[in-house]
Amino acid sequence: MYSTPRRSVAFIGSECYPFVKTGGLGDVMYALPRALVRQNCDVKVILPRYKCIPWEYQEKMVYRGAFQMDLCADGRSFYVGIMEYVRDGVVYDFIDNEEFFSWGSPYTNLVDDIPKFCYFAKAALAALNYLDWIPNVIHCHDWQAALVPVYLRTLFADTRLNSAKTILTIHNLKFQGVYNIPTVKYWSGLPDYVFNKDALTVNWLDANMFKGGLTYSNAITTVSPTYAWEIQTPEYGETLDAHLRYHAGKLRGIVNGIDCETWDPWTDSRLPVNYDITNVLDRKKENKRALQEELGLFQDDGKFVIGLISRLTDQKGLDLLNAILPQVIDGNTQVVVLGTGDKVYEDSFRYYENAYKGTVCSNIMYDETRAHRIYAGADALLVPSRFEPCGLTQLTAMHYGTVPIVRETGGLKDTVEPYNQFANTGNGFTFDRYDAGLLLDAINRAKTLYFTNRWCWDEMVQRDMDKDVSWDRSAQQYRDLYLELT
Repeated sequence: MYSTPRRSVAFIGSECYPFVKTGGLGDVMYALPRALVRQNCDVKVILPRYKCIPWEYQEKMVYRGAFQMDLCADGRSFYVGIMEYVRDGVVYDFIDNEEFFSWGSPYTNLVDDIPKFCYFAKAALAALNYLDWIPNVIHCHDWQAALVPVYLRTLFADTRLNSAKTILTIHNLKFQGVYNIPTVKYWSGLPDYVFNKDALTVNWLDANMFKGGLTYSNAITTVSPTYAWEIQTPEYGETLDAHLRYHAGKLRGIVNGIDCETWDPWTDSRLPVNYDITNVLDRKKENKRALQEELGLFQDDGKFVIGLISRLTDQKGLDLLNAILPQVIDGNTQVVVLGTGDKVYEDSFRYYENAYKGTVCSNIMYDETRAHRIYAGADALLVPSRFEPCGLTQLTAMHYGTVPIVRETGGLKDTVEPYNQFANTGNGFTFDRYDAGLLLDAINRAKTLYFTNRWCWDEMVQRDMDKDVSWDRSAQQYRDLYLELT
């Protein structure tokens, strides 16, 4: 029995696990709707039907209808097909159009992506109208869906959909969908009056799709309270800080969770040995030995193993790690890297692997199975990001009993409480300023506790595993926001 009214929510975004995923947005679009279904919500997720979606899902999609939709300023129209797939109580509607979605990957370049996501935003609303499914809330994600609130309050103002409230969630403000005004005006077909300095226009000549969505949405959320504050400052605001300060009254931060069914050390089929909080101290050693053997590291229970699972880019703080890695390697420490990204970091970590054979292993790739085994086998996980809206790796690490070492920014600050040696509290090690020396100090503090006070370290491992990092609490906050808006 639920004490609150039932609400219907349409999620609109550009990616969703397991159909297509390039980053954390795909995880959120998968896990949050499932959690909301458990919290008495009806949820429909609207996605592009990319050609790269695996055939095992494509073949189960059911045709729900098709129509022609006017899109461009000159009246040019396009086909909109609707294919439906139901899983775990969530209805997924895929917008089908070969012209826009037949590429091998969801994102290509702005020249192609601007028309694609102008089409997708309008087609998503048109599909809801066509299906006669009028939600209480339309929840949009990142710049690719940011035109949805703009369309809703302009070209769809006279439809039944106009009763819906809109939320725009910022997952990463760095990407905003900025292009010259004539192109966006042509492909969107939006009226001239939305292209002004308070809505879509930036730098006098360009249109910013994200900015327009922020203006026209009823509420703005981002993926942690600290990031909600940070993006209102020039350092993190990506030129939209003043705009976000103006709209601060409708901005709030809600921390992400992780899918504790996919990420559960007790049931994870990818692990050599499963464990839970009652036997983590013994069985984590077995996972560490298996990881060392698999990666060609010296097999030794006494080594302190640091994991890094990340895109290899500047944002992730890898310039700091690059600067201090030789000092981290002290004979008692091993480092495992997993990820791809900028060539300078890929080459750098390959060099370190060759220079420190048996101590450093650089996996320049992404392998889901290896990621699970690093979470289970490492003693600590490094997340020294320059900025991090929320971060999921530190949450997953804690759930697997791996202690996070993080910089105090965004969601990292909100989810990792720094260790206090006097009170024996906290669940990780942190540093504040973006400085290589401070990162080295945080790593050394973690190693000191590990080697000199294993009892306190083991208590922290169990505290981490006991922490609720699931989507349930976050979903409850989103449901409360839906009720507040409606």
